[in-house]
Amino acid sequence: MSENYLTVQAINVALGGRTVLQDVSFMLPRAGVAALVGPNGAGKTTLLKAISGLLPHTGTVIASDRDVSAMTPRMRAKQFSYLPQGHAVHWPLPVHDVVALGRYPHGATDPSRLSEADERAVADAMAAADVVALADRRVTELSGGERSRVALARVLAVQAPVVLADEPIASLDPRHQIDVMKLLRKTADSGALVIVVTHDLGLAARFADQVLVVSEGRLVAQGTPAEALSDALLRDVFRVSAFRAATGGEAVIVPWAEA
Repeated sequence: MSENYLTVQAINVALGGRTVLQDVSFMLPRAGVAALVGPNGAGKTTLLKAISGLLPHTGTVIASDRDVSAMTPRMRAKQFSYLPQGHAVHWPLPVHDVVALGRYPHGATDPSRLSEADERAVADAMAAADVVALADRRVTELSGGERSRVALARVLAVQAPVVLADEPIASLDPRHQIDVMKLLRKTADSGALVIVVTHDLGLAARFADQVLVVSEGRLVAQGTPAEALSDALLRDVFRVSAFRAATGGEAVIVPWAEA
């Protein structure tokens, strides 16, 4: 068995005749938080979809020593829990039932008839995402921030070894942004590999074990936050300089000025 749980080798993706990802390779361990950062249009969302088998690509993705391309859709759905951008729900389902959709890969097709194990997984996910009080509310009646937390609860209910979260804090207020990042950190500390796309370099530096930087379809840096978010990289990739400090043993990085 490899000490790395996820191995991405020479991934290339072309969409509409345009190269979106080019020769992206990296390895990540079984547990931890990896922040995937980069400018708009760099290919971050495309990379998440390629990893989970949702987009055609060349190259290889290995999870738990198994080629993802050889997995059935249900096997991939158990292996990767994917939270897309926007996470819109168009049906007026109760929050409980939306979260219960996370158990579908495990054979739970009716939210009103869950097994004890499925119900426990749903309850734990709802508690973790702080949406228990919304259980009977129609998801279409919720605020954007509330819907974001419900979508995250659905992802957690899968109990997948790999969580792929695409900008999960984009529509949240500062308190819930921190809450979500703490929850993803806790999920990783419980044994999952979490890959989170974020534009918040400060939260990436605070909560991630590793930062992967994508620019113009290429992986240009991977390492600890201090290594990957160097002054030179912030200048070259993001065109900014940053204020740096530390508090409570945690790094503070605040984009401060144009570079």
